[in-house]
Amino acid sequence: MAKTKHLNPFSETLITERLRFENPWWIDERTEEEYNNKPRRLYFNLFYPLVEDTTVNRAVVLMGPRRVGKTVMMHHTVQQLLNDGVPAKKICFINIENPIYNNIPLEQLFTYARKATVENDPKGWFVFFDEIQYLRDWEVHVKVLVDSYPKTKFIVSGSAAAALKLASNESGAGRFTDFMLPPLTFNEYIALKGLQHLIVPSSLQWNGNVTKFYSSINIKELNRHFIDYINFGGYPEVIFSEQIQSNPGRYIRSDIVDKVLLRDLPSLYGIQDVQELNSLFTTLAYHSGNEVSMESLCKASGVEKYLLKKYLDYLEAAFLIRIIHRIDDNAKKFKRANFYKIYLTNPSLRSALFSPLQLTDEAIGNMVETAIFAQWMHRDWFTPWYARWNNGEVDMVGLDDKKFKPQWALEIKWSNRFYNEPGELKSLLQFCENNKMNSALITTIDREGMREQKGIELTFVPASLYAYVVGSNTLEQKIKKR
Repeated sequence: MAKTKHLNPFSETLITERLRFENPWWIDERTEEEYNNKPRRLYFNLFYPLVEDTTVNRAVVLMGPRRVGKTVMMHHTVQQLLNDGVPAKKICFINIENPIYNNIPLEQLFTYARKATVENDPKGWFVFFDEIQYLRDWEVHVKVLVDSYPKTKFIVSGSAAAALKLASNESGAGRFTDFMLPPLTFNEYIALKGLQHLIVPSSLQWNGNVTKFYSSINIKELNRHFIDYINFGGYPEVIFSEQIQSNPGRYIRSDIVDKVLLRDLPSLYGIQDVQELNSLFTTLAYHSGNEVSMESLCKASGVEKYLLKKYLDYLEAAFLIRIIHRIDDNAKKFKRANFYKIYLTNPSLRSALFSPLQLTDEAIGNMVETAIFAQWMHRDWFTPWYARWNNGEVDMVGLDDKKFKPQWALEIKWSNRFYNEPGELKSLLQFCENNKMNSALITTIDREGMREQKGIELTFVPASLYAYVVGSNTLEQKIKKR
């Protein structure tokens, strides 16, 4: 029996015209001003070397949450390739979301591009497929292209992070290089907004070492931007638009949250009731940074316990939340992980679901904590912990992966009180004593300096500066690991 062919209602001529429209550099050798005028994310310096490296026959899979700037980064990459001398007619960008490309195999689209440019030799091409999740079995198509055209570089992107990661891991072994583009760090926010003048290099004596750090020439101004970052700072488009900031719910909730929860293939995880998933996420967002248990989540969200783990797995894979596990006051793991903390990967998700926060709002402390955890989440090689026992808690602990002993402890405060009253940090001091640690770090609103208590050095730094430093150091370390 002959196979049924997928029919496309659009002619080859119409498809070719669309390709020419999407690739204006075929004519004037430059990308559109709409993209050129937008500043590059700092993560571009990590992404571009993966694209330009043609010695490795692998496709690059650019994935991440919606609206973090993946399409813009692809166009910035196109412009850099042009700057580096790649022939304009050897670069092709195709947005798979456009209905005109429905049911057309990727290889056929590549053929159309070569016909449109009269560059029939497939060697030396850079081919970008945006919003790849709209093509069924995309990973099979890309794998075939990588095997069939070893001298061509293929770059694909998609917003359905959970689905892309699942498909890439299952089908792309040895063929794909994954690159996760996360929401903005505070460091990137400052860079994109052109506020680097507020930051000056300095050093910090902590944990027995002098480490690279930063200070601010105007900590009040920096804190004002830190609150803006907490409310609106996860997405490049939002930080430049007062219109979106005036109604973040309309933009972020409908275009980012709802589409992830309702459209981005939750069925892959066996999730049928997307409204229930939505309800759970709203509950988690409101309580970001609080300790929860299966029982408390069931009660608060109305979701049955047997479904909760599946929902949490999806939300974590979709890069909306991060689950942080608990140790006790002696840095020992619990045999049963009945309690844990759940953080939003991006604090501005809460503002979109509810309302932007002010400096004096009761929830601001939890969201400062969420923002700082969000900076650490960019380190895929690091697992943060928190310590909690019957009468105490420490917000974040860094453990040695091999010895499983605490290397450092951090208490996240949006207050100056403990700078003046360090003896009130009883839980932190107890944890340090129990684990023979001689130093710890505490964040403040705007005070910085060192205090000694019970032979333990307590270093105080403003929370905004600490968030900036973690983001900056993370990027430096990622570049070193490249």
